[in-house]
Amino acid sequence: MTDVVVAEAPAPELLHGCPVTYSRGQKTVHVTKAGYLKLVGALKADGYNMLIDLVAVDYLATSDRDLGDTVGERYEVVANLLSHSLAARVRVRVQLGADTPNVASLYDLYPGSEAMEREAYDLVGIIFDGHPDLSRILLPDGWEGHPLRKDYATGRIPVQFKAAPQPR
Repeated sequence: MTDVVVAEAPAPELLHGCPVTYSRGQKTVHVTKAGYLKLVGALKADGYNMLIDLVAVDYLATSDRDLGDTVGERYEVVANLLSHSLAARVRVRVQLGADTPNVASLYDLYPGSEAMEREAYDLVGIIFDGHPDLSRILLPDGWEGHPLRKDYATGRIPVQFKAAPQPR
């Protein structure tokens, strides 16, 4: 009888205790809502000195997408960080539930996030806890709803073309 050697699966890659995946060659870190601020602070200490982008996404119809060990929720905040000294980028993805679309603000770490977080609030309705002025930035103050949500009713405005025949 021969002994069969079963190789163990390699341990998943982690960064500051959070799972890492790669998308188109870019490192992506998946973090819980509770660990978001701590992870981003650790990445800043690692040399990721610039927040280059922060967006919110509504996955109303595709919350069952594959995220490795992370459970896909309706909303997601994606922050892209850049390290000049390391010549590297990292993407941070945090899942937010439909009932509680809120996460910690990155304003104290990256003051440049102020307008990006306001835009995510204005258009998708993500609430950034601890933001100094979470108010509308693109839409009028009296606007109701968040137009980039997948369940937002878009309505219909009829378009009148020049010289078009008029209905009788």
